[in-house]
Parts: sequence; C-alpha cells; structure tokens
Amino acid sequence: MSRLLALVVTALLALTACSGSSAQSGPKSLRMTVWTANEAHLKLLNEIASEYKASHPDVTEIKFDSIPADGYTTTLTTQIAGGNAPDLAWVLEESAPDFVSSGALAPIRAKVEKADELVPSATKLWEKDGELYAYPFSTSPFGLFVNTDLVKELPATWEEAVAASAGKNLVLPDFKYQNWAVLSAIWRGWGANAWSDDGKQCGFASTEMKDAMTFVHKAIFTDKAIPGPGTTVDFFAGNAAMAVSQISRAGALKDAKFGWTLVPLPKGPKGDYAVIGQAGVGVLKRSKNAEAAADFLGFFTNAANSAKLAQFFPPVRQSLLNADTLAKSNPLIKPEQLQSVVIDGISKGVVKPSHQGQEELNQTIRAALDPLWKPDANVSQVLDGVCAKIKPLLERQ
Repeated sequence: MSRLLALVVTALLALTACSGSSAQSGPKSLRMTVWTANEAHLKLLNEIASEYKASHPDVTEIKFDSIPADGYTTTLTTQIAGGNAPDLAWVLEESAPDFVSSGALAPIRAKVEKADELVPSATKLWEKDGELYAYPFSTSPFGLFVNTDLVKELPATWEEAVAASAGKNLVLPDFKYQNWAVLSAIWRGWGANAWSDDGKQCGFASTEMKDAMTFVHKAIFTDKAIPGPGTTVDFFAGNAAMAVSQISRAGALKDAKFGWTLVPLPKGPKGDYAVIGQAGVGVLKRSKNAEAAADFLGFFTNAANSAKLAQFFPPVRQSLLNADTLAKSNPLIKPEQLQSVVIDGISKGVVKPSHQGQEELNQTIRAALDPLWKPDANVSQVLDGVCAKIKPLLERQ
C-alpha cells in the first residue's frame, strides 16, 4: 500500500474508532470528484444531477469536482487525508484494491438497482466478502481506431498493424511514456502479465513480456510506427494511421475530415484477447452525507441513467449490453463495431493491471522502464531490473 494511502487508512480507522459518521441534517450538498473536464461529460452529469434534485428537495447541490487525470488518485487521497473528503468519488481500476481493502468506501449493494444483473466479472474488482463497494460505471475495452484514408487493409495481427503504420504513426494517446499500464493493451496479446494472479510474483521478466516489449521497442525505434518519446501525434486530428483507445474518444471524430473505423485489438501470438479500462464510483464512508450520497449513486447508476452514460462509459448491466441499445447512445459507432469491440470485449477481457499499493508500484515501474525508451536499450536487462525493483513491493502486500 502506498505511504499516502496508508496515511489515509490510518486516519480513517482513528476516526471510526472515535465516532460513527455523523449524518448532516437539513439541506444537503454533495460533492463528487471526477477526472473529466470534458464539456459533454459534465453536461450529462449535471443533467442527471438536476433530475435527481428535482425529486429530492433536501439535496440542494450536487457538485462535480474535476481533477486532472494525471495525479487524480494522489489529489483524491490527499483530500481524504486532509479531512476534505468528497461525498462520492470516481476511482480508477488501478486504485480499486487499495480503496476496497482500506475501509475508505461505504457498502452500496443495497442501493444499486437490480444489482443481480451486473456482469460478475466486471464487478469482481470492486467487491469484498460479498459486498459491493463501488459501482463500475465505466467498463471500456480498448479497440483500434483506424484512419481508412491512410490504411487500406485493416490489420488482423499486431505485426500487420505495425507494418501498416510505419512512418504513419500508431498512437497510444494515454501512454506518453509514463502510463505504462496502457501497454497491457498490447502485451496481453503475448500472454504477458505485470504480475501473477495472487499479485506476489513479478511478470516483467517473463519470456512472454520480454517478447512483447521487444516488439514494442522495435515498433518505436526500428519500424518508426509508434511515435517516440517526446513526440505528440493526434490521431483524432487525422495525423495518425491508428490509435489504441476506447469508445469514449469517438466523440472527437464527430467532424472528422478523414475516413475512420473501429476494430478489436489485433491478434497477438496468443490469439484473440481484450483489455479493459475500468472505473468505479463509490461513497466515502466518512462523508457526513453518506446516506444521501449512496442514494444518489443508486440513481446515477440505475438502468435509465446507465443507458445515458453508455454514450461515454460502457455499462455492466446485462440488459444494456446489446448492440442496438448501445448504438442509441453511440451514433458514431456502428452496431457491429459495438458488438465486436465493447460487448465481446467485456465478456472475454481482463482489466488493466491493478494491485494494492498501486501508486508506489506505478512510480517504481515507470522509473525502472525509463532506460527502455532508448534506441540501444537492452530490453531483457531493463525488464529484469523492473522485477528487481518491485519484488519487495509485491512481497509485502
């Protein structure tokens, strides 16, 4: 567990020992931290909040507090440790083990409408001892956006994708040589894992990971397909052949001046696979308005609002996981694309790497991978070094 989150947990336990969460009487104001500042996202969130307030006059305000995605979890945990915890918070999948195990979140299963229709594999990360501690409102598989003006034949394999992108750019918008977990969208095709299922054994030194990262390194420095460090290329402005991303980015293509399509991730040596980025929304246990916050969460995630949110955030409700329903809120994406990328991806995909103490692991892995992003890097040696650095962190969990 990271030092900062450990501090948060200690503070929470001390507060819990002294007293229960004191409910606030009278008019209530709720604050939810979110990592988006996208105008379309916030417009929809505020519309849902306004509808809720109309039937709950005791809730006078629901504020969405936008925190930059870079450093989101650090800012959130700092707020909690400083006694300024929000009532509700979006939580990244990488932080789920820490938040769920720490006792920071209130149980919410009883507030979730038709909780039995949620896809079990999608809620697993947010559960403990049969209770649900956050609702995975966004369960979004990665797909491959392809600029069909630059690429005439859709790639079936990663080798084909890199060959078609040589000199034309295959981008990973969220990677930026910092967010290493995004690379799982590639390396899972080689059967590689960051760590073992029990989280105790490092996977970076495995043959599968070394083969996958050798492929990535070659795609960057030899094939000139993936833009190198310090280079920014925008697929959504028409400047790249392909992009590994999620359907929430499709809105940026509304007025695209180039042809494009969306396909599942290419096959790796291990065949078909899918990788999911996920986020949950939970109620902070120490909120003075925890009951009202949980009630709003139930409304925010009910079937009707989940259908609205599906425009940006793929749902985990079985009743909504069909191409026709998703197409209503995603008009830019064809039903067959939603089926192959989103629906099939959720059914067979694995969530990006997550682990207790993820914040410290992220920093350690990022630094240990830095030597890899040079043309003459020794891939095997660098990956062995990653395991040497994180072995103590994995073993102490």
